[in-house]
Amino acid sequence: MEISGNQASKTDRPTEEGRLKIFFGYAAGVGKTYAMLQAAHQAQKLGVDVVAGYIERHTRPDTLALLEGLEQLPEREIDYKGIRLKEFDLDAALRRRPQLLLVDELAHSNAPGCRHRKRYQDIEELLRAGIDVFTTVNVQHLESLNDLVASITRIAVSERIPDSVFDSASQVELVDIEPDDLIERLQSGKVYRKKQADRALNHFFTRDNLAALREIALRRTADRLSRNALEARSETASKAAEHILICLSGAPSNAKVIRTAARMAEAFHSGFTALFVETPDTGELKGESLTRLRDNLRLAEQLGARIATVYGDDPAVQIAEFARLSGITKIVMGRSNQKYSLLTAGQTLADKLTRLTGDMEIYIIPDTQPFYRKKTGQLRKELRRFSGLDLLKALLITAAATGIGFLFDRLGLGEANIITVYILGVLLTAVSTQGHLYGAIASLLSLLAFNFFFTVPRFTLQVTNPSYPITFLIMLLSGFITGTLAARVKKQARQAAKRAYYMELLMNASRRMQQGQDEQQILQLAAEQLRALLDRPILYSPAAKDAAPDFRVFPAEESGNLLRSLTAEELGVAGWVVKNNKHAGATTDTLSDAQNLYLAVRGNREVLGVVGIPAKFYPPLEMFEKNLLLALLNECGLILERRRLQAEKNAADRQSASFPPSSEEEPPRADPPSA
Repeated sequence: MEISGNQASKTDRPTEEGRLKIFFGYAAGVGKTYAMLQAAHQAQKLGVDVVAGYIERHTRPDTLALLEGLEQLPEREIDYKGIRLKEFDLDAALRRRPQLLLVDELAHSNAPGCRHRKRYQDIEELLRAGIDVFTTVNVQHLESLNDLVASITRIAVSERIPDSVFDSASQVELVDIEPDDLIERLQSGKVYRKKQADRALNHFFTRDNLAALREIALRRTADRLSRNALEARSETASKAAEHILICLSGAPSNAKVIRTAARMAEAFHSGFTALFVETPDTGELKGESLTRLRDNLRLAEQLGARIATVYGDDPAVQIAEFARLSGITKIVMGRSNQKYSLLTAGQTLADKLTRLTGDMEIYIIPDTQPFYRKKTGQLRKELRRFSGLDLLKALLITAAATGIGFLFDRLGLGEANIITVYILGVLLTAVSTQGHLYGAIASLLSLLAFNFFFTVPRFTLQVTNPSYPITFLIMLLSGFITGTLAARVKKQARQAAKRAYYMELLMNASRRMQQGQDEQQILQLAAEQLRALLDRPILYSPAAKDAAPDFRVFPAEESGNLLRSLTAEELGVAGWVVKNNKHAGATTDTLSDAQNLYLAVRGNREVLGVVGIPAKFYPPLEMFEKNLLLALLNECGLILERRRLQAEKNAADRQSASFPPSSEEEPPRADPPSA
């Protein structure tokens, strides 16, 4: 942790952000850093205050020579597992505040202990501080192109940046040389040392790879220019025609689907939505599937997708309905790569969507990963949740059905009526117990009881009538289907009740916050609703640019431990959130060593408050909880801003009313009397 509460509020945030220029290439060695340093010298000759914040030297003599005459910031040294790592010193750059700062390697991943996980986040903070930045990046580091580059080079690049960073740059300069010239530079030792250069020439730097990467870089630069020109003509007309939808999941191929859809949205200049369909089973996601789902959600956000959540039991129906209501024109999805058995064979999600969406275009992205068998582990989960009380319920209901069966037999009502009683017993078992296991047990016990007590020969499990096996099979299937449907309806009812509770919570929160008397009370009411939503204490404080946040806790009786844990570093993270209007802390990529997640309560003009969500001893937030949390904080920000604007208006009215009429003004004259 490197930021303190005093540092966070040292300077006011400037009103004008800095400008970013990217020197863009298709491979290492094309001359990006060299071109950046040349441009820096030209700016310096024009009187611009230029400082080299961090330059990756690569032991290249030409690059080192261009550093002469430029002021250089000292690098920050960090100990990591016994190794001294040199990193860009963000705080030193903010203290120096040059007009233009050079920061090489935009896609670099910072060492643990730095404020941000990625260097592009450092640069975003520099831009918010009003500092212009020159930087460099290669085409393979763009997030949306990662899969495409990997399919060409057979090498996966781990250091990537969101396309939004590239597209938001004020200027992108393509640094380009012929692939043959680059290979010649490699062979002459101008890019890497000989051993490293030989290895690169045999793997990444082949002529075919370089030609393909160069073509991608040229096309990406041209797409950016085309998009900027189109937005200059009309900001909304281009996005009105097309809208692309993808579905978030924990499947291994989902990241490729997201990147492909992002490239399509860029090409069509269209809107881009990532939809998560919450079913009764998604709450049970764990392990790798849950990790991939969270990673895919973060990836979609980085690539500019709007995140939406819907709920239901059938994903195809929910996706089709959302697409119709939201004006979606194209759906992009991955080919199902799950290995099906005879019991699971059926229509794929793509088949169902094609039938439900009619003329809507659906794009299926091929998946080259090996087939996998989905591990549901449902039986294992049921056994872990085994309840003796539920088993007793199943036994008692089956016994009661048997007793009623004896009564029906005595009255001569026939076997069909007895079978109906047993199926009713299975249904009651499924409704009154938790999970599918007890309904299955009741179905099997009902079959055995019917065979033992009511078929000839009685009081044995033998059968003499050849039609009985068919009767047993139908009875068993009916019991299983009835129990499964009853359990599914219970799950849907619980899910609907949960959604209704959350929606009611959000509506009540808005109504109650509007009744707050002042900013402190409004924030307290918001914290009260967050407590009900997340079942954990909540920190809250109004925002103050020139002072560290003054946190309070709801509920107040739990404030002791939380307030004691607010070290100078924790307060520094909260202060950084206020200053930069960004979320930070635990579970984020900024100051992630913090114990709490700090969220800005935003108005349209500035940050009005900050909320701390304890994360160290609590489970991570679910996607639906996070969406509701942000919606509630946005509503709180709007209410606070309206309250502040109203107070400013009232103060201005009182001030204008307090001024007497100017003495220079002549009093009104009465009309002279008529003759």
